[in-house]
Amino acid sequence: MSTPSPETPSGESIRVMLVDDHVVLRSGLRLLIDSHPGLRVIGEAGSRTDALEVAEREQPDIILLDLDLPGTDGYELLPDLLQAARQARVLILTGVTDLEAHIRALRLGAIGVVLKEKAPEVLIKAIRGVYAGEIWLDPAAVARLLGQGSPSGAAPKPDREAAKIATLTEREREIIALIGEGLKNKQIASRLFISEGTVRNYLTTIFSKLEVTDRFELILYAYRHKLAKPQI
Repeated sequence: MSTPSPETPSGESIRVMLVDDHVVLRSGLRLLIDSHPGLRVIGEAGSRTDALEVAEREQPDIILLDLDLPGTDGYELLPDLLQAARQARVLILTGVTDLEAHIRALRLGAIGVVLKEKAPEVLIKAIRGVYAGEIWLDPAAVARLLGQGSPSGAAPKPDREAAKIATLTEREREIIALIGEGLKNKQIASRLFISEGTVRNYLTTIFSKLEVTDRFELILYAYRHKLAKPQI
């Protein structure tokens, strides 16, 4: 009988899938990840077709994705991967430092971004953090995002924001905090003992009250106004 791993609630290893067209890089990542207790690479792919097949077959916990794949748009692949592996969390591993590219990936469903220039220990920490439900961004990127003001342009006046926040109910604040932790609707519903439909209804009301257009803008708003704490 195997000894339960301290890294996951169930005692099983975090199952990681690699999507990158560079075979040498994938080999290095496999060696790195498999060398850490509680982590295990269960599949890899270097193309869109292979990625979708492996994701659907293996149902990984974490998909480590390089958006720069030959012959395909990694941004289009991302939501398809989430459709193929519905419980998976996508962590982008990229050499691209453009903040807008990172934002686009997050809007499409990724839950974190790690730059390839970072130390291996950062990637391992990110995998564990994303598995636990954290949203993983480089601290410098978070600082830049929070310093940009409101998503729509000029920063609204503090008193106006305070008035909007004051309209939130206790339950709405709970849901915002859980969104800030990276939880999906199904997980929020389970945590709060309500239905997914009820969560969606709450989110519609929250978006309207805070004048944000999507989940990503809500996360930034929550971080900016201390309704949630950045998970980095």
